[in-house]
Amino acid sequence: MPETTKKHKILIVDDIPKNIQILGNILSKENYQIAYAQSGEQALSITHHQKFDLILLDIMMPEMDGFEVCKVLKENPQSSDTPIIFLTAKADMNSIVKGFTVGGQDYITKPFNASELLARTETHIQLHEQKIELARMNELLEEKVKERTQQLEKAYTRLNQLEKAKTDFLDIISHELRTPLNGISGLTTLLNLTELSEEQQEYIHYLEDVASRLTRFSETALLITNLRVNNSQPDFLPTQVKYILESALLQFEKKNKGKYQSIQLEMHEENVLLAVNTTLVKKSLEMLMNNACKFGGQNVNIRLSMFSDEDKIILSCTDNGPGFSENSLNQLFEFFSTGDVLHEEGTGLSLAAIKLIMDYHNGKIEIRNVKEGGAQVQLIFNRSRYPAR
Repeated sequence: MPETTKKHKILIVDDIPKNIQILGNILSKENYQIAYAQSGEQALSITHHQKFDLILLDIMMPEMDGFEVCKVLKENPQSSDTPIIFLTAKADMNSIVKGFTVGGQDYITKPFNASELLARTETHIQLHEQKIELARMNELLEEKVKERTQQLEKAYTRLNQLEKAKTDFLDIISHELRTPLNGISGLTTLLNLTELSEEQQEYIHYLEDVASRLTRFSETALLITNLRVNNSQPDFLPTQVKYILESALLQFEKKNKGKYQSIQLEMHEENVLLAVNTTLVKKSLEMLMNNACKFGGQNVNIRLSMFSDEDKIILSCTDNGPGFSENSLNQLFEFFSTGDVLHEEGTGLSLAAIKLIMDYHNGKIEIRNVKEGGAQVQLIFNRSRYPAR
């Protein structure tokens, strides 16, 4: 057997000195440090002041037998993890089972076999050391996890603070924009009631258009922020698609009279239900029509339509405007870009907001140029998530 590089400490407990001598001679040759006790009380006193790597414990001792000693040792935190091998002349099953029950790890029968003794001793010492090392590694791991958790908690808190600061900032910006814009809108309405030259009327119309664009920008920016920070579960209600389309169309027509050539609504089916946040879907459709009108000009023709099959419900907005540039098609759904994702200019917020709305509904948005000229944007909802007609 190889020499033990570390001097492990072994306590031999036996009331017969000859047995202690035999065991001590065998183990000392393998570089183990040996201590001994000749009674249970003496063993408990020694283990109270000294920690051992292994205890060899005789069962048959007067006053306090090995089972009682083992039980006390296992109840003491200082010695509870120390492996115990019982020394017994008894090889009956009851004694063996009782030894394991009170906390023993193994047993050796008398008379002792040196090879067996050394093999069992080395095995249990190695297991004990591995157990200690595992406990140490677990403690280190727990410390690392605790440290990392604290870092993540700090980062999460900081992220929430930044997110709140961003939301509060956009709320303030939106409010500060809307307040003067409402004033400008009121003034332009009053000015339109007065006699103005053709040039002055042109200035007023331009001012109205700029104010309208700024209002839409602030509303869209605030909508994007709310969608990104909203962690609540969406509240979807089944609504007729016809009502959603007609409501969006009516709202768009009120705000954009004279800014387009024609607009039509196509319904392949009229009784289709869609379980959605109606306000958000109508807002998406309005933004699509606003973009079509903005980039297509007064000559643009807009078609709002609905198509459904067994799997999907598709709402689409098609126009005959200039379509998407190659550059814009590569920057779809970016919040800010040098060119609008729709056509040539702008900030690109509209499609980014619509993308978030479709994500909110677990849906998709698809965009393409039409061969005949113009562009088409489709809002695709998964049919399996919505009630049957």
